[in-house]
Amino acid sequence: MTIKVYNTLTNKKEDFIPQKQNEVSMYVCGVTPYDEVHLGHARAYVTFDIIKRHLLNRGFAVKHIQNFTDIDDKIIDRASKEKVTPVEIAEKYIKNYFEQTEKLNILKATDYPRVTDTDMMQEIVRFIQTLMDKGFAYKVGGDVYFSVEKFKDYGKLSKRNLEDLKAGAGASAGAFSEVKKDAHDFALWKGGYFSDKPDNIKTWPSPWGAGRPGWHIECSVMSSKLLGDTIDIHGGGQDLIFPHHENEIAQSEAATGKQFVKYWIHNGFVTINKEKMSKSLNNFFTLREIFEKYDPRVVRYYLLTQHYKSPLDFSDEGLNAAKNALQGLDDAYLRLSAAVKENAGEVTNTDLKKLKENFLEALDDDFNSEKALARLHEVKSLILNELFKSDSQRLSQLKKLFEESVRDSLGITLPEANCVNEDLQNLLEQRNAARIAKNWQEADKLRNLLDEKGYKIVDNKDGSSVLVKKI
Repeated sequence: MTIKVYNTLTNKKEDFIPQKQNEVSMYVCGVTPYDEVHLGHARAYVTFDIIKRHLLNRGFAVKHIQNFTDIDDKIIDRASKEKVTPVEIAEKYIKNYFEQTEKLNILKATDYPRVTDTDMMQEIVRFIQTLMDKGFAYKVGGDVYFSVEKFKDYGKLSKRNLEDLKAGAGASAGAFSEVKKDAHDFALWKGGYFSDKPDNIKTWPSPWGAGRPGWHIECSVMSSKLLGDTIDIHGGGQDLIFPHHENEIAQSEAATGKQFVKYWIHNGFVTINKEKMSKSLNNFFTLREIFEKYDPRVVRYYLLTQHYKSPLDFSDEGLNAAKNALQGLDDAYLRLSAAVKENAGEVTNTDLKKLKENFLEALDDDFNSEKALARLHEVKSLILNELFKSDSQRLSQLKKLFEESVRDSLGITLPEANCVNEDLQNLLEQRNAARIAKNWQEADKLRNLLDEKGYKIVDNKDGSSVLVKKI
């Protein structure tokens, strides 16, 4: 078993070999909680949830850190507009994050550090001081900046040459000359920034005066404190490659002298009419809005229909196709569950073991959920083909294979096999009795009644019927 990972740093697939044989350290950039989470966020966190689940299934222990940037210009501006404190804004939208991602069945991270944690703020100040002592940072007024020209490998992640960046900046570089030495130097600490802000904006003490950290420094500090100076996997959306992740590499490797990250993983954008979905363009859909129309299980399935690196164009057509595909999986699973009541332990049939390995190998190939879904539908076809001609033990093993693939690997919750109450079961029995009596009008009437209650009837070849809840 070899897992292949596309590494943004090298622009190629590589064998995944963590620093410790059976342990993986993973850092994923979290949200800035100033508004509700949207589908673009969901794609990132479902992507890394699939990565985490597969690593766990392949026997690795995963230490997963995901931060909250709980003090930021956008939070401050939102707080000012709503006449509340930045803390209240951050808490409101952190709560929203957990409420919505829980519906998507995303596994919890090991820890969710926040910038404003006292211990973390002290670590940030110490980290910045290290960069200053080593000559990579300088102070201007109450601010501290990182000098990108001092870090010779700047641009290695985004494949941007610093000289080209400077040339591209053109006349705009002059606007920074009175504040910082180079247009591409970035803030590590913001002090003078607070002079014109409302009194209720909290600041923190530092050797350079009261202020707050810049955006990029928090991830370097949090990852090094909680995962060590070098981590196995770091990632997020493609929009973070430059400048955020590029700046993280610069400040981290400047401070420690060690490689910051072994494998950089970035998911593609969610687009609307081929244009990136984002709050700045005001073309985003919040998860809360989408869940009003579509079951979260459908949304998760939809996010898996494209390989994580590819763009995913948002549309009702795509979501409806996902809904129909997932309904087909539910139908097969509930019919199978009705045929066998218990699992038969490990999958031992040779062909089923091969089918299971084919599914896992699809995820070994750079966590290819699109290919894994195709393998899953092969399992579904096998279920429907063998439902009435295979022995109970084989069907039980098929059920176990299906459950492990859907629930454990893809993180899609399974429909309840025994969720039909007595009244619904009685209606189903009445409908079957009407069919036996060839009272088709009554049978159709009862079918329609069950349909209104949110259930479809699947009639099996052996004459039995199963109620399946409609998604």
